[in-house]
Amino acid sequence: MSRRRTRPDTSGKPGYITPEGYRRFEEEADRLWNVDRPKMAKAVQVAAAEGDRSENAEYQYSKQRLAAIDRRLRFLGRRLEVLTMVDEQPPDDGRVYFGSWVTIEDEDGNEQTYRIVGPDEIDAHKRWISMESPVGKSLLSRAVGDEVILRRPKGEVTCEIVAVRNTPPD
Repeated sequence: MSRRRTRPDTSGKPGYITPEGYRRFEEEADRLWNVDRPKMAKAVQVAAAEGDRSENAEYQYSKQRLAAIDRRLRFLGRRLEVLTMVDEQPPDDGRVYFGSWVTIEDEDGNEQTYRIVGPDEIDAHKRWISMESPVGKSLLSRAVGDEVILRRPKGEVTCEIVAVRNTPPD
């Protein structure tokens, strides 16, 4: 039986990333390489010195954790090689571009602000959505005052773009 991914592997696929997202990837790789990996390698060494490795749970756990760190480092290295950092400010013409913060208002008058980012840096808590998501695709290249139909899991909703910023909202 083959194991299917829940999300397609984008490790070799070129894409766009904001400077903040790129910096976050670099900081994670730096932390993994300089802090977490040496600590886990030491834990493996200490656990291995305790004797029989086949029945040593601490040794088994440390080896698995070290392998997970190495996998993540390889992934980050491959992604950082192929990602294109978009660090230039888009024109301030009221249109939605990659990296823009977009405020929309639905039919009930509820406002929500989203940031359009690359698929590697989506964050539901910050309301950063992928430019490749259905909502992101619907908003890109639209302008303030445009009505858009957003297709969401709950169903379609008509919204109006009320603000577009290239800097974080207050």
